[in-house]
Amino acid sequence: MHFCKKLITLSFPTSDSAGTATAYLCGVKANEGTVGVSAAAVKSQCNTTRGNEVTSILKWAKDAGKSVGIVTTTRVNHATPSAAYAHCVDRDWYSDGDMPAEALQSGCKDIARQLFENIPDIDVIMGGGRRNMYPRNTPDVEYPGDKKHNGTRKDGRNLVGEWTDRMKDKRGYYVWNRKDLFSLNPNNVDYLLGLFEPADLPYELERNKETDPSLTEMVDVAIKILRKNERGFYLLVEGGRIDHGHHDGKAKQALHEAVEMDRAITRAGLLTSIYDTLTVVTADHSHVFSFGGYTHRGNSIFGLAPIMSDIDQKPFTSILYGNGPGFKFVNGARENVSTVDYEQNNYQAQAAVPLSMETHGGEDVAIFSKGPLAHLLHGVQEQHYIPHVMAYAACIGQNKGHCHTNSGSPSLSHISPTLALLLSIKWLLC
Repeated sequence: MHFCKKLITLSFPTSDSAGTATAYLCGVKANEGTVGVSAAAVKSQCNTTRGNEVTSILKWAKDAGKSVGIVTTTRVNHATPSAAYAHCVDRDWYSDGDMPAEALQSGCKDIARQLFENIPDIDVIMGGGRRNMYPRNTPDVEYPGDKKHNGTRKDGRNLVGEWTDRMKDKRGYYVWNRKDLFSLNPNNVDYLLGLFEPADLPYELERNKETDPSLTEMVDVAIKILRKNERGFYLLVEGGRIDHGHHDGKAKQALHEAVEMDRAITRAGLLTSIYDTLTVVTADHSHVFSFGGYTHRGNSIFGLAPIMSDIDQKPFTSILYGNGPGFKFVNGARENVSTVDYEQNNYQAQAAVPLSMETHGGEDVAIFSKGPLAHLLHGVQEQHYIPHVMAYAACIGQNKGHCHTNSGSPSLSHISPTLALLLSIKWLLC
Protein backbone atom coordinates (compact mmCIF):
# COMPACT_ATOMS: atom_id res chain seq x y z
CA MET A 1 0.00 0.00 0.00
CA HIS A 2 1.34 3.45 -0.96
CA PHE A 3 0.76 6.50 1.20
CA CYS A 4 1.09 9.98 -0.25
CA LYS A 5 1.78 12.84 2.09
CA LYS A 6 0.72 16.30 1.05
CA LEU A 7 2.43 19.41 2.35
CA ILE A 8 0.15 22.40 2.58
CA THR A 9 1.71 25.83 2.98
CA LEU A 10 -0.51 28.60 4.26
CA SER A 11 0.40 32.23 3.74
CA PHE A 12 -1.07 35.00 5.88
CA PRO A 13 0.15 38.28 4.40
CA THR A 14 -0.19 41.45 6.44
CA SER A 15 -1.46 44.48 4.56
CA ASP A 16 -1.66 48.20 5.18
CA SER A 17 -4.67 50.44 5.76
CA ALA A 18 -5.09 51.33 2.09
CA GLY A 19 -5.59 47.84 0.67
CA THR A 20 -7.70 46.75 3.62
CA ALA A 21 -9.92 49.86 3.47
CA THR A 22 -10.52 49.17 -0.20
CA ALA A 23 -11.62 45.67 0.78
CA TYR A 24 -14.11 46.60 3.48
CA LEU A 25 -15.42 49.71 1.71
CA CYS A 26 -15.38 48.65 -1.94
CA GLY A 27 -15.80 44.90 -1.60
CA VAL A 28 -12.70 44.11 -3.65
CA LYS A 29 -9.29 43.00 -2.42
CA ALA A 30 -6.49 45.33 -3.46
CA ASN A 31 -2.75 45.74 -3.30
CA GLU A 32 -0.94 47.34 -0.41
CA GLY A 33 -0.62 51.09 -0.74
CA THR A 34 -3.49 51.53 -3.21
CA VAL A 35 -7.00 52.89 -2.60
CA GLY A 36 -10.18 52.48 -4.61
CA VAL A 37 -8.60 50.33 -7.31
CA SER A 38 -8.56 46.60 -7.87
CA ALA A 39 -5.53 44.34 -7.51
CA ALA A 40 -4.84 44.83 -11.22
CA ALA A 41 -3.49 48.27 -10.35
CA VAL A 42 0.18 48.45 -9.40
CA LYS A 43 1.36 50.65 -6.55
CA SER A 44 2.77 54.02 -7.65
CA GLN A 45 2.28 53.24 -11.36
CA CYS A 46 -0.16 55.87 -12.58
CA ASN A 47 -0.83 54.16 -15.92
CA THR A 48 -2.38 51.18 -14.14
CA THR A 49 -5.20 53.27 -12.63
CA ARG A 50 -7.58 53.69 -15.54
CA GLY A 51 -9.96 50.79 -15.97
CA ASN A 52 -9.20 49.37 -12.53
CA GLU A 53 -11.25 51.81 -10.44
CA VAL A 54 -13.73 50.33 -7.96
CA THR A 55 -16.52 52.19 -6.18
CA SER A 56 -17.35 52.14 -2.48
CA ILE A 57 -20.43 51.65 -0.37
CA LEU A 58 -20.37 55.39 0.31
CA LYS A 59 -20.94 56.01 -3.40
CA TRP A 60 -23.57 53.25 -3.61
CA ALA A 61 -25.43 54.95 -0.77
CA LYS A 62 -25.13 58.40 -2.37
CA ASP A 63 -26.38 57.07 -5.69
CA ALA A 64 -29.39 55.62 -3.83
CA GLY A 65 -30.31 59.06 -2.51
CA LYS A 66 -28.94 58.65 0.99
CA SER A 67 -26.86 61.29 2.74
CA VAL A 68 -23.25 60.25 3.31
CA GLY A 69 -20.46 61.30 5.61
CA ILE A 70 -16.87 60.71 6.65
CA VAL A 71 -15.51 61.38 10.15
CA THR A 72 -11.91 60.60 11.07
CA THR A 73 -9.20 61.58 13.53
CA THR A 74 -6.62 61.40 10.73
CA ARG A 75 -6.39 63.52 7.60
CA VAL A 76 -9.57 63.24 5.54
CA ASN A 77 -7.35 62.15 2.66
CA HIS A 78 -5.57 59.46 4.65
CA ALA A 79 -5.70 55.80 3.62
CA THR A 80 -8.97 54.68 5.23
CA PRO A 81 -11.25 57.61 4.35
CA SER A 82 -9.77 57.99 0.87
CA ALA A 83 -10.83 54.47 -0.10
CA ALA A 84 -14.42 55.70 0.21
CA TYR A 85 -14.09 58.22 -2.63
CA ALA A 86 -10.68 58.09 -4.36
CA HIS A 87 -9.06 55.89 -7.00
CA CYS A 88 -5.33 56.19 -6.47
CA VAL A 89 -2.37 53.86 -6.91
CA ASP A 90 -0.44 55.55 -4.11
CA ARG A 91 -1.97 56.36 -0.72
CA ASP A 92 0.73 58.98 -0.12
CA TRP A 93 -0.38 61.22 -2.99
CA TYR A 94 -2.17 63.48 -0.52
CA SER A 95 -1.86 66.55 -2.76
CA ASP A 96 -0.29 67.18 -6.15
CA GLY A 97 2.75 68.41 -4.22
CA ASP A 98 3.33 64.81 -3.12
CA MET A 99 3.15 63.34 -6.63
CA PRO A 100 5.95 62.67 -9.10
CA ALA A 101 5.92 64.74 -12.29
CA GLU A 102 5.36 61.63 -14.39
CA ALA A 103 2.13 60.79 -12.57
CA LEU A 104 0.81 64.34 -12.96
CA GLN A 105 1.68 64.37 -16.66
CA SER A 106 -0.12 61.05 -17.10
CA GLY A 107 -3.31 62.54 -15.71
CA CYS A 108 -3.45 61.01 -12.24
CA LYS A 109 -5.14 63.14 -9.59
CA ASP A 110 -4.09 63.65 -5.99
CA ILE A 111 -6.39 62.35 -3.25
CA ALA A 112 -7.40 65.76 -1.85
CA ARG A 113 -8.62 66.83 -5.27
CA GLN A 114 -10.55 63.58 -5.69
CA LEU A 115 -12.31 64.18 -2.36
CA PHE A 116 -14.12 67.13 -3.92
CA GLU A 117 -14.41 65.97 -7.52
CA ASN A 118 -15.21 62.24 -7.54
CA ILE A 119 -18.30 62.47 -5.31
CA PRO A 120 -18.78 66.25 -5.22
CA ASP A 121 -21.69 66.30 -2.77
CA ILE A 122 -20.47 64.29 0.22
CA ASP A 123 -22.73 65.74 2.89
CA VAL A 124 -20.37 65.67 5.89
CA ILE A 125 -16.57 65.59 5.92
CA MET A 126 -14.69 66.02 9.20
CA GLY A 127 -11.09 65.37 10.19
CA GLY A 128 -7.70 66.91 9.51
CA GLY A 129 -5.71 67.63 6.35
CA ARG A 130 -6.02 71.40 5.78
CA ARG A 131 -2.57 71.87 4.31
CA ASN A 132 -3.31 69.62 1.33
CA MET A 133 -6.23 71.84 0.31
CA TYR A 134 -4.36 75.13 -0.15
CA PRO A 135 -1.71 76.49 -2.57
CA ARG A 136 1.92 75.94 -1.65
CA ASN A 137 3.27 78.29 1.02
CA THR A 138 -0.18 79.52 2.03
CA PRO A 139 0.03 80.09 5.84
CA ASP A 140 -2.27 77.92 7.92
CA VAL A 141 -5.17 79.73 9.58
CA GLU A 142 -4.34 78.26 13.01
CA TYR A 143 -0.53 78.15 12.83
CA PRO A 144 0.40 81.05 10.49
CA GLY A 145 3.95 81.24 11.78
CA ASP A 146 4.80 77.58 11.35
CA LYS A 147 5.90 76.88 7.78
CA LYS A 148 5.58 73.10 8.11
CA HIS A 149 1.81 73.62 8.19
CA ASN A 150 1.71 75.77 5.04
CA GLY A 151 -0.27 74.71 1.99
CA THR A 152 1.26 72.06 -0.26
CA ARG A 153 -0.59 72.35 -3.57
CA LYS A 154 1.42 73.04 -6.73
CA ASP A 155 -1.60 73.72 -8.93
CA GLY A 156 -2.50 76.88 -6.99
CA ARG A 157 -6.01 75.68 -6.24
CA ASN A 158 -7.81 76.52 -3.02
CA LEU A 159 -10.01 73.45 -2.64
CA VAL A 160 -11.70 74.75 0.50
CA GLY A 161 -12.57 78.01 -1.22
CA GLU A 162 -13.93 76.17 -4.22
CA TRP A 163 -16.09 73.97 -1.96
CA THR A 164 -17.35 77.00 -0.03
CA ASP A 165 -18.33 78.80 -3.24
CA ARG A 166 -20.15 75.73 -4.52
CA MET A 167 -22.06 75.18 -1.29
CA LYS A 168 -22.90 78.75 -0.26
CA ASP A 169 -26.48 78.47 -1.57
CA LYS A 170 -26.93 74.88 -0.35
CA ARG A 171 -26.72 75.47 3.41
CA GLY A 172 -23.09 74.37 3.38
CA TYR A 173 -20.58 75.46 6.02
CA TYR A 174 -16.82 75.20 6.44
CA VAL A 175 -15.34 75.19 9.96
CA TRP A 176 -11.81 74.74 11.22
CA ASN A 177 -12.22 74.78 15.01
CA ARG A 178 -14.46 73.38 17.72
CA LYS A 179 -16.06 76.72 18.57
CA ASP A 180 -17.25 77.27 15.01
CA LEU A 181 -18.46 73.67 14.79
CA PHE A 182 -20.67 74.05 17.85
CA SER A 183 -21.96 77.42 16.70
CA LEU A 184 -23.89 75.57 13.98
CA ASN A 185 -27.40 74.24 14.36
CA PRO A 186 -27.39 70.82 12.62
CA ASN A 187 -31.03 71.35 11.63
CA ASN A 188 -29.91 74.29 9.47
CA VAL A 189 -26.92 72.54 7.89
CA ASP A 190 -27.08 70.26 4.86
CA TYR A 191 -23.37 70.16 4.03
CA LEU A 192 -20.42 70.43 6.40
CA LEU A 193 -16.68 70.50 5.80
CA GLY A 194 -14.64 70.52 8.99
CA LEU A 195 -10.85 70.50 8.77
CA PHE A 196 -9.51 70.96 12.27
CA GLU A 197 -5.75 70.49 11.77
CA PRO A 198 -3.19 70.87 8.96
CA ALA A 199 -2.52 67.12 9.12
CA ASP A 200 -3.87 64.53 11.58
CA LEU A 201 -5.80 65.51 14.69
CA PRO A 202 -3.81 65.30 17.95
CA TYR A 203 -4.07 62.31 20.24
CA GLU A 204 -7.06 62.50 22.58
CA LEU A 205 -4.71 62.82 25.59
CA GLU A 206 -3.12 65.88 23.96
CA ARG A 207 -6.21 67.41 22.36
CA ASN A 208 -6.80 71.12 22.87
CA LYS A 209 -10.41 70.98 24.02
CA GLU A 210 -10.94 74.61 23.03
CA THR A 211 -9.94 74.23 19.38
CA ASP A 212 -10.29 70.56 18.40
CA PRO A 213 -13.48 68.49 18.73
CA SER A 214 -13.33 64.92 19.99
CA LEU A 215 -14.29 61.99 17.79
CA THR A 216 -17.50 61.61 19.80
CA GLU A 217 -18.40 65.25 19.24
CA MET A 218 -17.80 64.99 15.51
CA VAL A 219 -19.94 61.84 15.29
CA ASP A 220 -22.71 63.57 17.23
CA VAL A 221 -22.84 66.52 14.82
CA ALA A 222 -22.49 64.30 11.74
CA ILE A 223 -25.44 62.07 12.61
CA LYS A 224 -27.65 65.01 13.52
CA ILE A 225 -27.03 66.48 10.05
CA LEU A 226 -27.28 63.24 8.09
CA ARG A 227 -30.36 61.77 9.76
CA LYS A 228 -32.59 64.53 8.38
CA ASN A 229 -32.67 62.63 5.08
CA GLU A 230 -35.79 60.43 5.01
CA ARG A 231 -33.98 57.96 2.76
CA GLY A 232 -31.36 57.40 5.42
CA PHE A 233 -27.62 57.82 5.51
CA TYR A 234 -24.25 56.12 5.46
CA LEU A 235 -21.50 57.29 7.80
CA LEU A 236 -17.90 56.12 7.91
CA VAL A 237 -16.23 56.78 11.26
CA GLU A 238 -12.52 56.10 11.77
CA GLY A 239 -10.58 56.16 15.02
CA GLY A 240 -7.42 56.38 12.97
CA ARG A 241 -4.99 57.57 15.61
CA ILE A 242 -5.30 54.29 17.46
CA ASP A 243 -3.16 52.93 14.66
CA HIS A 244 -0.66 55.78 14.93
CA GLY A 245 -0.24 55.26 18.66
CA HIS A 246 0.67 51.62 18.12
CA HIS A 247 3.06 52.45 15.29
CA ASP A 248 4.82 54.84 17.68
CA GLY A 249 4.93 52.14 20.35
CA LYS A 250 2.88 54.45 22.58
CA ALA A 251 0.35 52.05 24.00
CA LYS A 252 -1.18 54.59 26.37
CA GLN A 253 -1.97 56.95 23.52
CA ALA A 254 -3.39 54.11 21.43
CA LEU A 255 -5.60 52.74 24.20
CA HIS A 256 -6.98 56.14 25.13
CA GLU A 257 -7.83 56.62 21.44
CA ALA A 258 -9.66 53.29 21.61
CA VAL A 259 -11.61 54.46 24.65
CA GLU A 260 -12.65 57.59 22.75
CA MET A 261 -13.72 55.39 19.84
CA ASP A 262 -15.85 53.43 22.28
CA ARG A 263 -17.49 56.66 23.42
CA ALA A 264 -18.22 57.55 19.79
CA ILE A 265 -19.83 54.15 19.22
CA THR A 266 -21.99 54.64 22.30
CA ARG A 267 -23.04 58.09 21.11
CA ALA A 268 -23.92 56.75 17.66
CA GLY A 269 -26.07 54.10 19.31
CA LEU A 270 -27.99 56.69 21.30
CA LEU A 271 -28.70 58.75 18.19
CA THR A 272 -29.92 55.84 16.07
CA SER A 273 -32.30 52.91 16.36
CA ILE A 274 -31.39 49.25 16.25
CA TYR A 275 -34.59 48.65 14.29
CA ASP A 276 -33.57 50.60 11.21
CA THR A 277 -29.81 51.07 11.63
CA LEU A 278 -27.17 48.52 10.73
CA THR A 279 -24.06 49.43 12.72
CA VAL A 280 -20.82 47.62 12.00
CA VAL A 281 -17.65 48.02 14.07
CA THR A 282 -14.47 46.41 12.77
CA ALA A 283 -10.77 46.96 12.12
CA ASP A 284 -8.67 46.92 8.99
CA HIS A 285 -5.83 45.07 10.72
CA SER A 286 -4.28 44.36 14.09
CA HIS A 287 -0.88 45.31 15.55
CA VAL A 288 1.93 43.28 17.11
CA PHE A 289 0.65 44.47 20.48
CA SER A 290 0.13 42.21 23.47
CA PHE A 291 -0.55 42.34 27.18
CA GLY A 292 -0.14 39.64 29.77
CA GLY A 293 2.29 38.59 32.46
CA TYR A 294 -0.31 37.22 34.90
CA THR A 295 -1.24 40.68 36.14
CA HIS A 296 -3.58 40.81 39.12
CA ARG A 297 -7.06 42.24 39.19
CA GLY A 298 -6.89 45.99 39.74
CA ASN A 299 -3.36 46.25 38.34
CA SER A 300 -2.88 49.16 35.93
CA ILE A 301 -2.78 47.97 32.34
CA PHE A 302 0.20 50.30 31.94
CA GLY A 303 1.98 48.92 35.00
CA LEU A 304 4.46 46.14 35.67
CA ALA A 305 3.73 42.45 35.57
CA PRO A 306 3.84 40.90 39.08
CA ILE A 307 6.74 38.63 38.17
CA MET A 308 10.35 39.15 37.12
CA SER A 309 11.88 37.66 34.01
CA ASP A 310 13.47 34.34 34.93
CA ILE A 311 16.11 34.96 32.26
CA ASP A 312 17.52 38.41 33.03
CA GLN A 313 15.87 38.91 36.47
CA LYS A 314 14.39 42.27 35.46
CA PRO A 315 10.80 43.51 35.63
CA PHE A 316 8.67 43.99 32.53
CA THR A 317 5.47 45.85 31.74
CA SER A 318 2.26 43.97 31.05
CA ILE A 319 2.10 45.68 27.64
CA LEU A 320 4.73 44.68 25.09
CA TYR A 321 5.22 44.87 21.32
CA GLY A 322 6.63 42.28 18.96
CA ASN A 323 8.62 45.00 17.22
CA GLY A 324 8.93 48.76 17.17
CA PRO A 325 10.76 51.77 18.58
CA GLY A 326 10.56 50.55 22.18
CA PHE A 327 13.47 48.13 21.72
CA LYS A 328 16.26 49.45 23.95
CA PHE A 329 19.52 48.02 25.26
CA VAL A 330 21.42 49.69 28.10
CA ASN A 331 25.01 48.57 28.63
CA GLY A 332 24.41 45.57 26.41
CA ALA A 333 21.31 44.36 28.25
CA ARG A 334 17.56 44.96 28.24
CA GLU A 335 16.60 48.21 29.88
CA ASN A 336 15.39 47.95 33.45
CA VAL A 337 11.92 49.47 33.11
CA SER A 338 11.66 50.16 36.85
CA THR A 339 14.15 52.99 36.30
CA VAL A 340 11.87 54.88 33.87
CA ASP A 341 8.36 56.36 34.02
CA TYR A 342 6.49 53.61 32.19
CA GLU A 343 3.08 55.15 32.88
CA GLN A 344 3.68 58.49 31.19
CA ASN A 345 1.59 59.23 28.11
CA ASN A 346 4.34 58.84 25.53
CA TYR A 347 6.24 55.93 27.05
CA GLN A 348 7.27 53.49 24.31
CA ALA A 349 6.66 49.97 25.52
CA GLN A 350 9.49 47.48 25.13
CA ALA A 351 9.67 45.64 21.81
CA ALA A 352 11.39 42.40 20.82
CA VAL A 353 12.76 43.66 17.49
CA PRO A 354 14.07 47.19 16.88
CA LEU A 355 12.15 49.15 14.24
CA SER A 356 11.60 52.87 13.84
CA MET A 357 7.89 52.15 13.46
CA GLU A 358 5.94 49.16 14.79
CA THR A 359 4.19 46.97 12.22
CA HIS A 360 0.70 45.66 11.68
CA GLY A 361 -0.25 42.19 12.82
CA GLY A 362 -1.63 39.46 10.59
CA GLU A 363 -4.20 37.70 12.77
CA ASP A 364 -7.96 37.93 12.28
CA VAL A 365 -9.80 40.94 13.67
CA ALA A 366 -13.37 40.98 14.89
CA ILE A 367 -16.53 42.29 13.24
CA PHE A 368 -19.21 43.51 15.64
CA SER A 369 -22.64 44.34 14.26
CA LYS A 370 -26.15 45.18 15.38
CA GLY A 371 -29.34 46.04 13.56
CA PRO A 372 -31.15 44.65 10.52
CA LEU A 373 -29.42 41.55 9.06
CA ALA A 374 -26.53 41.87 11.50
CA HIS A 375 -26.53 38.06 11.72
CA LEU A 376 -24.93 37.94 8.27
CA LEU A 377 -21.66 39.05 9.85
CA HIS A 378 -21.27 36.13 12.24
CA GLY A 379 -18.40 33.64 12.12
CA VAL A 380 -15.22 33.98 10.07
CA GLN A 381 -15.56 36.13 6.96
CA GLU A 382 -13.32 37.67 4.34
CA GLN A 383 -12.84 41.40 4.75
CA HIS A 384 -14.28 42.30 1.37
CA TYR A 385 -17.56 40.61 2.35
CA ILE A 386 -18.47 43.44 4.74
CA PRO A 387 -19.69 46.16 2.32
CA HIS A 388 -21.75 43.66 0.36
CA VAL A 389 -23.63 42.70 3.55
CA MET A 390 -24.26 46.35 4.35
CA ALA A 391 -25.42 47.07 0.81
CA TYR A 392 -27.68 44.02 0.86
CA ALA A 393 -29.21 45.12 4.15
CA ALA A 394 -29.73 48.69 2.97
CA CYS A 395 -31.00 47.68 -0.49
CA ILE A 396 -28.36 49.72 -2.32
CA GLY A 397 -25.79 48.82 -4.94
CA GLN A 398 -26.27 46.20 -7.63
CA ASN A 399 -27.93 43.38 -5.69
CA LYS A 400 -31.44 44.64 -4.94
CA GLY A 401 -33.58 41.77 -6.23
CA HIS A 402 -34.56 40.80 -2.70
CA CYS A 403 -35.96 44.23 -1.90
CA HIS A 404 -39.17 44.25 -3.94
CA THR A 405 -41.67 41.83 -5.46
CA ASN A 406 -42.69 41.96 -9.10
CA SER A 407 -45.56 44.21 -8.13
CA GLY A 408 -43.10 46.69 -6.74
CA SER A 409 -44.15 46.28 -3.13
CA PRO A 410 -41.53 45.40 -0.52
CA SER A 411 -41.05 41.68 -0.10
CA LEU A 412 -38.72 41.87 2.89
CA SER A 413 -39.34 45.27 4.35
CA HIS A 414 -37.45 44.55 7.55
CA ILE A 415 -34.13 44.19 5.73
CA SER A 416 -34.09 47.68 4.28
CA PRO A 417 -32.75 49.93 7.02
CA THR A 418 -32.96 53.65 6.49
CA LEU A 419 -29.56 54.13 8.08
CA ALA A 420 -26.16 52.50 7.90
CA LEU A 421 -22.96 53.12 9.78
CA LEU A 422 -19.50 51.62 9.49
CA LEU A 423 -17.23 52.42 12.38
CA SER A 424 -13.61 51.47 11.81
CA ILE A 425 -11.77 51.03 15.06
CA LYS A 426 -8.35 50.24 13.55
CA TRP A 427 -7.13 48.29 16.56
CA LEU A 428 -6.45 44.78 17.76
CA LEU A 429 -9.93 43.35 18.18
CA CYS A 430 -9.39 39.61 18.33
